[in-house]
Amino acid sequence: MTSSEELADSSTSREAAGDSSQAARKGLPAEVARRRTFAVISHPDAGKSTLTEALALHARMISEAGAIHGKAGRKSTVSDWMEMEKARGISVSSTALQFNYRAAGSDIDHVINLVDTPGHSDFSEDTYRVLTAVDAAVMLIDAAKGLEPQTLKLFQVCRHRGIPVITVINKWDRPGQAPLELLDEISERIGLTPTPLFLPVGIAGDFRGLLRRGPEGEAEEYIHFTRTAGGATIAPEESLTPDEAEAREGEAWATAAEESELLSATGQDHDQEMFLAGQTSPVIYASAMLNFGVRQLLETLVALAPAPGPRADVNGTARATTDPFSAVIFKVQAGMDTAHRDRLAFMRIVSGEFERGMVVTHAQTGRPFATKYALTVFGRDRTTVDTAYPGDVVGLVNATALAPGHTLYVDKKVEFPPIPSFAPEHFAVLRAQSAGKYKQFRKAIDQLDSEGVVQVLRNDARGDASPVLAAVGPMQFEVVTARMLGEYNVETHLDFLPYTIARRTDAASADELGRQRGVEVFTRSDGVLLALFSDKWRLQYIEKEMPKMTLEPLVAAAD
Repeated sequence: MTSSEELADSSTSREAAGDSSQAARKGLPAEVARRRTFAVISHPDAGKSTLTEALALHARMISEAGAIHGKAGRKSTVSDWMEMEKARGISVSSTALQFNYRAAGSDIDHVINLVDTPGHSDFSEDTYRVLTAVDAAVMLIDAAKGLEPQTLKLFQVCRHRGIPVITVINKWDRPGQAPLELLDEISERIGLTPTPLFLPVGIAGDFRGLLRRGPEGEAEEYIHFTRTAGGATIAPEESLTPDEAEAREGEAWATAAEESELLSATGQDHDQEMFLAGQTSPVIYASAMLNFGVRQLLETLVALAPAPGPRADVNGTARATTDPFSAVIFKVQAGMDTAHRDRLAFMRIVSGEFERGMVVTHAQTGRPFATKYALTVFGRDRTTVDTAYPGDVVGLVNATALAPGHTLYVDKKVEFPPIPSFAPEHFAVLRAQSAGKYKQFRKAIDQLDSEGVVQVLRNDARGDASPVLAAVGPMQFEVVTARMLGEYNVETHLDFLPYTIARRTDAASADELGRQRGVEVFTRSDGVLLALFSDKWRLQYIEKEMPKMTLEPLVAAAD
C-alpha cells in the first residue's frame, strides 16, 4: 500500500469511527485523572538521574538500579543512553519514561510520565523545552550544597509558566546542612514557602527514616528504612507509631517531632490551593542512592500533583483536555537506537484520545501526517503504543517534518505557542575532515539542527561547506562532534569564532551591519537574521552610532 493510500484509508476509518470516538471522549476525564506528567530539575550532580532510576525501580519497571553511572563495574542509568553521558556521569539530553504506579490503598493505576532533563547549564534550552510539556516539577536539592545557580534558573522558568513544584532534599545519607536551615534558604532565596510532608529522623549523614506530618504538623507515623546492598533494590520500610518511634530513636525522633511543631507554628503546613498556585512547595527528604523516601515521592506526586489541564493556544484560547486530539512537539531526538538510526519526535498530548494510525494535521505546514509508528519510550527501550491520552508523551518515528514547538491536531485547526530559541553565546565553524564525507556531513548537520541540538547559521561568504554553529554552552559542541562521528562516521573540526552576542535583525539593516568591524550577519535555518558581535562594547557602539538599525534581543537562557 502506498503512503497516499495509507492516508486515505486512515482518513476513511477516522470518519467512520466519528460516533465511537465521540463516545470514547466520555471516558477521557477518567483517563486524564490517572495521569501525572512531570520533570525533575536540578543543578548538575544533585542526583537527578539516580532519582529517575529509583522512581522506576519503585514502579517495578526495573529490577535493579544502576545507582551511579560512569564508575567502573556499575551500570549506567536507564535514562542516560548517549556514550558521552555514560562516560561523564551527567545527563546531556532529555528522555521520557512512562510507567504505571498504584499508590498504597488505591485501586487505580496511575500513569506516570517522567521527563528526565539535562542537568548541565549548557543544555538549559533542552530543559526549557521539556518544561513546556509538563504539569509539575520535582526540584532536587543537594542536602550539603543547598540551592545552586542552575536550580534557581529552572525554578524561575517553572514560576513563569505556573508549574507547581515539589521539593526533594536529596543525599540525606551524607553530611549536610540542618533541615530547617535548608527550608529557610528556599524561603529566602526564591520566595517559595516550603511545607514539609516528611521530616528526616537523624541528622544529615545519619538517615534513619522519615517522620510523616499530619495536616496540622503533628507526628503521625515513623517510617524506618533498612539499607540494601549498594541501594540496588527497594529499601524495606517499617511503620511505627510515634510512641514506638520515640522508644526506638530517642532524641533523634524528639528533635524531628519538635521541628514539625515549629514549622506548624509558622504556618508551614501543606495547603493544596497554595501549592497549585505556586506559593508553597511540599518537601520530602530523601536519598535516591539508597532508595529512601522514593516511595513517598511517588505517593506525593499521585496525591498532590495536578492532572493534565487546559492549555492556551496562540490566541490565548484554552484547549480543554476533552477537545478533539491535539499535541505539541517538545523534543526531537535521533541516535537513541544505533540499530535503527531513526528520528523520534516526542509529543505531549494536550487534548483528545490518540490512536495509532490516525491521520492528524501538521499546523505549521497544513499537511496530513500519518501516525503509523508511535511508541512509548523507557530509556532506550521502545513499545508500540496504540492509544494515549492527555498528559502522555508519545514518540513518533521518522517524523522528519516535525520540530520542537510544532502542533498536531484533528478537526478544527489549533496551534500552540512556539518554543523560543535561546540567545547563543558561543560560536564555531564546523568542517568535515574529509571532503569525501561531505554528503554525510550535510545530512548530519541538517539532522542536528532540526533536533535543536545547536543553532545552525549560514551566510554567502562562508558557504554551506562551513556552517557556523551557535550554542548556549560549549558542551553542545562536544555533543555535535561526538554524534557526527558516532552516528555518521564523519570526523569534524571546530574553529571557534570571536563572537559573544547575537541580536535579531532584518534585511534592511543586514547589509550595513555586515560592513562593520567586529560584526557578521547570518541567516538561521528558520529564516531569522542574526547579527553577531564580538563583545558588548561593539554592540553598544553600533547601537549609539546607528540607532535606526534593527537589533532585537533574543531570549536569554536565564530568563
